[in-house]
Amino acid sequence: MPRDSPRAAATPTVGQVTLIGLFVTALVTAQLTASKILGFSLPFELPIVGAQLALPGAALAYAVTFLASDCYAELYGRRAAQVMVNVGFAMNFVLLALVWSTIAAPVAPTSQVAADTFATVLGASTNIVVASLLAYVVSQNWDVLVFHRLREYTDGDHLWLRNVGSTASSQAIDTVIFVTVGFAIAPALLGNGDVPGAGFLASLIVGQYLLKLAIAVLDTPVVYAIVGAIRQYDLDAAALDPAGRVGD
Repeated sequence: MPRDSPRAAATPTVGQVTLIGLFVTALVTAQLTASKILGFSLPFELPIVGAQLALPGAALAYAVTFLASDCYAELYGRRAAQVMVNVGFAMNFVLLALVWSTIAAPVAPTSQVAADTFATVLGASTNIVVASLLAYVVSQNWDVLVFHRLREYTDGDHLWLRNVGSTASSQAIDTVIFVTVGFAIAPALLGNGDVPGAGFLASLIVGQYLLKLAIAVLDTPVVYAIVGAIRQYDLDAAALDPAGRVGD
């Protein structure tokens, strides 16, 4: 391929491929682990939550998607980040189609995993699927929007502010949508599950958000490190290969 061809110039850099790979891996993991409710005991009591944090199993993996999207937005711009987020949304349906088709396929007599066990573990309920997809598409697009509004207001300074500010607000939106839709609205409308009490819903929202907020604050040095490393790598790669190609 000629070095100066449009196709060569448009080839993604190693940094882009790495961040997209991290984003998609965390997103798929979050989708597959969303239905399990985790419980962590605390050495003290908090209002609403008490002495135990209850949160969906996808909380940690989903927090990583915001780290990856913030790094990507900082390095490659708002439009590129929105493309990644919305392509990721479409890929959720590919994931669901592949998982559900595997569940529907006949199981071999020699399989070490029973069909019902496989379906229970990987076949997320309709409530969780609807809540997860809705929370994802709203909160991730909000994250990219707020990130770049803060970047404009600070003239590109204070990466820590836009990382924490965009993630804190988008994670709040994500948590409220996921918990209320997945555990209250969808079961009530579809009639396929019991609607828990307001106390349980509140504890689930607060517990999940506290963890996500802590991650948003603690991952700021990681964001700085990733952004700095990729910028330096891309500069070095551009000096060696002006076309910015990963390889032929």
